[in-house]
Amino acid sequence: MRLKRDLHLYKLISADFIAASLAWVAFYLSRNYVIADAVPEVPTALVGKSLVVATFWVVLYALLGRYRNIYRLSRFKEILHLGSMSLGGAVAIFFTLLLEEPVMNTYDLYYKPIATYFLLHFFIAVVFKLAALNHLKKLVLQGQVYFNTIVVGSSGNAREVYDELQNHNRHLGLRILGFVQNEPSQPHSFQEQIPSLGSFSTLEKVIRQNEVEEVVIAIEPSEHKLIEKILSSLEGEAVRISIIPDVYQILLGSVKVQHLFGTPLIEVKRDLMPIWQQILKRLIDIFVSIAVLICFFPFYLLVGILVKMSSPGPIFFAQERIGWQGKPFKIFKFRSMYIDAEKMGPALSSDEDPRVTTFGRFMRKVRIDEMPQFFNVLIGDMSLVGPRPERQHFIDLITQQAPHYRHLHRVRPGITSLGQVKFGYAQNVQEMVRRLKYDILYIENMSLAMDFRVMLYTIKIIVQGRGK
Repeated sequence: MRLKRDLHLYKLISADFIAASLAWVAFYLSRNYVIADAVPEVPTALVGKSLVVATFWVVLYALLGRYRNIYRLSRFKEILHLGSMSLGGAVAIFFTLLLEEPVMNTYDLYYKPIATYFLLHFFIAVVFKLAALNHLKKLVLQGQVYFNTIVVGSSGNAREVYDELQNHNRHLGLRILGFVQNEPSQPHSFQEQIPSLGSFSTLEKVIRQNEVEEVVIAIEPSEHKLIEKILSSLEGEAVRISIIPDVYQILLGSVKVQHLFGTPLIEVKRDLMPIWQQILKRLIDIFVSIAVLICFFPFYLLVGILVKMSSPGPIFFAQERIGWQGKPFKIFKFRSMYIDAEKMGPALSSDEDPRVTTFGRFMRKVRIDEMPQFFNVLIGDMSLVGPRPERQHFIDLITQQAPHYRHLHRVRPGITSLGQVKFGYAQNVQEMVRRLKYDILYIENMSLAMDFRVMLYTIKIIVQGRGK
């Protein structure tokens, strides 16, 4: 199934590539009618330029997330998206590739070529896109493409959802494998139709064993307190999550449903930033980390010598932390404590901590000890900005009081964080829980602008020496 879906994606990308190439060739053939005395292009140059233009369009579509969840793309919305993208892309391509034309010496001559290319690209792209999407929709309706799905909640509400999804929502491609019940002891009134796969406590195991791709949460309004618990347990699972809304929520306009003709579903969005911002954030991480590691290399050597002189032991300190999607990784720091500082077990640092060396205390005040983590950023374990990673020992203690801590694993941990600049270092688990609200606030409002604000706060703290 995975191979088949990859093939469908490549076909969609190929259709967009061919459409963009044809649009450019059509524009070239028609431009003598648009641009008087246009300089003719040799065939090889035309082919090369059309390939460059087509590559531009495919990359643009990818950056804007148009190749994600391809089986559920709305054809009407795709036409609207193509209209706006065609206009913006036409202007960008025109000023990049066509301004070399010697006859383009007045602004009056710009408008007609832009309009012509926009219309050609838009209509050709729409024809190819709709043909490709219609083919994908047909595969879903025929059952050749489907998504393994479980329904959470075995109440009467869940029964209605099952019947509705089976009878009126074939276009979604949901292949319902079974139910996960609220409690294993509850009676299951429709066992003959689909099996009970377990209870909430075994939800993660059920997902992995059955290769589940979609989870539909269909619990009663009185059970809504369970939603947070369910969502927390699904953190780190590569599944699409949908929730059946209350009628009152729909009437009040507090939710926007996905499907007008069938069961209304609220999709729980897993992407915290637009895909182009995600890509740009990662590129900034790579560029800045390389620049820091190269430009500050002499400074790293100096700090290493001072660490070595401050106390016996290694220059660097490596420790396992839990990062993105709950995966462990090794975090690197300049050693700021004496060796065997935790021989009595894991412990958080505090003011006037006797385990910290004199030079280590200075490093912590100006955050120098964190600088080796730019290597963690470079290799993808961390980001410049994100919640600070913790050890599994402390995560277990935190989640006993705040199960929603798992939400932090939705993003890469950072060298600096909103929780760190607003709250500071935590000296105990209670303070970790109190700091958590700032990291949750960051995650729910993630953007490049937020990252820059956090970095500016961090620089201010470093300059003022208010670290610990």
